[in-house]
Amino acid sequence: MSGLLITGALIYGEGEPVDVFIDEGEIRAIGTDLGVVDAEIVEADGQVLLPGFVDLHTHLREPGREDTETIESGSAAAALGGYTAVFAMANTNPVADSVVVTDHVWRRGQEVGLVDVHPVGAVTVGLAGKQLAEMGTMAAGVGGVRMFSDDGHCVYDPLIMRRALEYSNSLGVLIAQHAEEPRLTEGAVAHEGPTAARLGLAGWPRAAEESIVARDALLARDAGARVHICHASTEGTVELVRWAKSQGISITAEVTPHHLLLDDSRLETYDAVNRVNPPLREISDVEALRRALAEGVIDCVATDHAPHAEQDKCCEFAAARPGMLGLETALSIIVETLVRPGLLDWRGVARVMSERPAQIVGLDDQGRPIEVGEPANLTLVDPEVTWTVRAKELASISGNTPYAEMTLPAKVTATMLRGRITARDGVAARPQSVGGA
Repeated sequence: MSGLLITGALIYGEGEPVDVFIDEGEIRAIGTDLGVVDAEIVEADGQVLLPGFVDLHTHLREPGREDTETIESGSAAAALGGYTAVFAMANTNPVADSVVVTDHVWRRGQEVGLVDVHPVGAVTVGLAGKQLAEMGTMAAGVGGVRMFSDDGHCVYDPLIMRRALEYSNSLGVLIAQHAEEPRLTEGAVAHEGPTAARLGLAGWPRAAEESIVARDALLARDAGARVHICHASTEGTVELVRWAKSQGISITAEVTPHHLLLDDSRLETYDAVNRVNPPLREISDVEALRRALAEGVIDCVATDHAPHAEQDKCCEFAAARPGMLGLETALSIIVETLVRPGLLDWRGVARVMSERPAQIVGLDDQGRPIEVGEPANLTLVDPEVTWTVRAKELASISGNTPYAEMTLPAKVTATMLRGRITARDGVAARPQSVGGA
């Protein structure tokens, strides 16, 4: 058997169904009556074919917290969610602040083979914000680190951030900032507003995020460098990014699915599954973020997939670790919040979940057009189906999903990495390191 044949697919959800023939990792032919014989068949039956998704913000916890997630389990979750490339954040144990760790993450991802796992290097040693990490060494390593972030911590010292931006410019890499002024969030666990006040939860002001976004836009301008804003969460951040782009500043920003769907009314139950950093904001912020993503002010969707052990979430709200699962539910939430209301079509979904994130980090083989000669990194989506999220049925080791028992629209039915099926009908392929699919 040679190659893979997808039959009856709607490319970008448009036009009439066509067949797509894939061989040796590339799209070889698109049309009807292709005359292909002896190929593995994927029957699309009118489902939507999109470029494979790219996540710039994933926590895979390896090395150090393999009890909550591993590169293997996280890769399975990513493949089931339609992803063909993910960027694994640096806040592991040990921290990914050296080429030893970043190369390990890259190699382990390649061994598993379900998704390209790109390591994110730390900006500062130990995420401490005091001394720049060896960015050049990590960029030159086997892992080829192309994005650096202290995510989970803000690079709060403006001089350190300026130096990081200057070095990033010469290296051709990207600095991704966790925008949080720590002096404004000490002890904070929830969005500063009426809900937190009523519930007696320490408030987290919008200004903590927005002040860093404004500062870093100006630092990027002066350094002639690029800066990327992680998990934008406020209407003010939207307006600051809009202004910075209007000034010609090289700034990009991502938004998480949970900040597009959920708001701080979820905190009424004190359920720590809803604790996240930055916190769930008010509905006005949610609506502003949706509009900004549709308009292109916010560039892309990033999950901030953050697995946690049960003991780190089943506790009082203020003591819980912040973070939520996101890889397997991201597409459905984008459909619910943007496609169904008419803010995005399927071309728009491809833009914010595949094309723009790949462009931001310079992945030449991801987010590509679905055309002959292009890499076969693809995702097939059933737009008509609905499904109910069951935490125990997700591929992640952890179960801290805020969407448990929600019924969501649309479902990824197949994911292909360079023509290899990595997930199909809710089942991830076997990792290559244990014998292939």
